[in-house]
Parts: sequence; structure tokens; C-alpha cells
Amino acid sequence: MTDSPARVLTDDELDVLELALGGAVPRLPFVTGPVTLTDTENTPLAEVGADGSPTPVKPIAAALGPQWDERLRVPARDVAAAVAPGTTAVWTDEVPTVEDAATIARVAERGGVLLLVPASRRTAPGTVGAAGLTRAVVALAEEIPGRPRVVVVPYPHRSTTAVAPVDVTPADVATAYGAERLLVPGEERSPETRAALADLPRAHARAVAALYPAASAREVERAAAAGHGRGTVVFFTGLSGSGKSTVARALAAELDDDGLGTTLLDGDAVRHHLSKGLGFDRESRETNVERIGYVASLVAKHGGIAVAAPIAPFAASRATVRGLAEAAGARFLLVHISTPLEVCEARDRKGLYAKARAGEIPDFTGISSPYETPDDADLTIDTSEVSVEDAVNQVRAAL
Repeated sequence: MTDSPARVLTDDELDVLELALGGAVPRLPFVTGPVTLTDTENTPLAEVGADGSPTPVKPIAAALGPQWDERLRVPARDVAAAVAPGTTAVWTDEVPTVEDAATIARVAERGGVLLLVPASRRTAPGTVGAAGLTRAVVALAEEIPGRPRVVVVPYPHRSTTAVAPVDVTPADVATAYGAERLLVPGEERSPETRAALADLPRAHARAVAALYPAASAREVERAAAAGHGRGTVVFFTGLSGSGKSTVARALAAELDDDGLGTTLLDGDAVRHHLSKGLGFDRESRETNVERIGYVASLVAKHGGIAVAAPIAPFAASRATVRGLAEAAGARFLLVHISTPLEVCEARDRKGLYAKARAGEIPDFTGISSPYETPDDADLTIDTSEVSVEDAVNQVRAAL
């Protein structure tokens, strides 16, 4: 680790960094070195030299879901080394239709096929996320002659409201992964299939209109558009390194994959935005937690799901957050990630405990500042004994 300035990466930039570290992108055009790249938890991930090329420092944190399966999420250089000459890469950025499957099967009959699944850390509302897309493509591969290989590709989110930090095209990625040709099934669809897909949002309305009188149909449509009902706040608390952010991210990703719009309020990410400028004394920490609780209560008030994961060391501020959620009419679930201090310190991905022990960080929870163990937790999980997947399942069961 050098003394170079640090830059916290966005989700899109994390995708590009992963591409670069895997050999798919030669350099990072959105930074000039020397600089240390970190995630929102301030974990150093890579050092960037003056030429823009990154050198890994620590592994990029993975999450749950098939898109994170290490058998599928393989670096470009490793895939390219194993791809047969003449292979066609199929860019499956949408759930394949019946027509798409037939197109891919015809290509597979003529030669090698590599199914690339572009998986972003962000999902546009109303679309199938990375987990669902990966499941669909893996299932499709089982039906294609020769069972082509499926590879998950970290890829920046693209939409009309968000611009990727680097112009990485599907053709660039296909070449980096060893393919000689690129097929985008969506571009090969017939006019009939395109029209049918475009008409899907109106199909429900027509079905409702056919089943109900006009006044009843309006009420059914109104109820369908009213949201998800009672909102929920899932509030994680625990020491730095306990695993609360990892579990929170995995939970939010699963809820998103189920079509439940979820807002993740991670402690470190909030510090960069909502609570920028606050210190780490007791008053500042309580203010930070209460700000998170206020935003979470607003999300839940309108039927959404808010997942928050600050350290939240003090009982008084946690009680305030619970009160805000309940006043908004939301369900509130306090999850204590009770991983022992010695385990948290051994993990120490950010190197913070070592600095705290050396006296370089004052008011560090668990070392020089107290952590008030919750006596009102709705769920207690020790991630030194429970896997992330099991932890998420416990939270979902509690909900």
C-alpha cells in the first residue's frame, strides 16, 4: 500500500476495474495515477500507475447469486486461453426469447459458441437483474447442442440516465475473451418478436379489461400500481469487519432479484454523501445513524424496503431509528451481527484495527470507543459460524 491519494469507486467503475484486472481492458481511462482505488468500505483494491494500468491489492468483494459463481465469473485472460479458434461470442444482455434460443442453436451447429452474460452491479427498474439473467442463460446452455460455455462478464450499467465511465463495447469484450465473432441475439429478432416484446406492458391491462367491468378494472389497475404495501427497514449493527455490510448487500441483491425494489444504505457509502463532514466522536456517530434512520423511514413510508448497515454502536441512536421506522408505519428488523472482536480484527480488510491499536485512529469502536451490545435485537447472527447465504436466509425468514 502506497501513500498515493485514494479514490472511492462507483459500481460502474468497479465493473471496469474487474475487467481490467482480468485482462479485458488495458487501462483505466477514468483515473490518472498514481492513485489507490477503494470500494465504498474504503478497502484498497488496486494501485494505479502513471500509465493508467492497475495492480491488484486486495480481492474485489463478491456477493451472493449465480452471477458471482467463480466457475462462471472467470477473468478474460483465462477464458481466452481456453477458447477454440473460430468461436462466436453471444452477447446475452437480455433474457433469451424462443427465437433467440433458435438463433443461438443454429450458430452452435456451425462452430464453437461462448455465451457471455454482461452482469452489472446495478439493475434498471423493471428489468431482469444479473442473477435472473445468469440463471436464464445457464438453463438455455443446457438445451443448446454442445452445451456452450457460459461466462459472466462484469459490465458497466447502461441506461439513458447513467453513462458508463469507459466506452467498453460488447465487441471489445468478445475479442478480449477470445472470440472471433460476435452475435447479439436481440439485433437478430424478427419484427413479430420485437412487436410482441414491446406490447408486453399493455398485455396485462388488456387482460384486466377483458375480465372486469370498466369501474372494477380501474380499481384493479390502481391497486396494482399502488406499490408493495407496508414498507420495511432492515437495520444491521455490528463491529467493523463483522460482516454486516456483506450480508446487507447480499440481502438487498436477493430482494432486488425478487422484484422488490430495495434501497441499500451502507455505513461507509453514506459517510461519503449523506454524512460527509461528520467526525467520529459520539455525537457525530449518533447524528450519522439517525440520518440513515430518517432516510430509511422515508423509503419505508412509501412501501419500499430499506436495508441499512452502519456500525451503530450506541443503543440510544438505534432506538431512535426504530422509532422513526415505526412512526412511518413500517416493519423494523434489528439484526445484530455479533461476530467476535478477535475475528473482526483478524479479517481487518481495511487495516483499521492495526491503526487503532497503534493509536493512529481515535474513537475506534471496539478498541478506543465502546460498542453497546443490543438487548433488543430481533435477530443475532455470528458470521464466524454462519455463511453469508445462511445469514441472508435467516433474515428473510425473520421478515
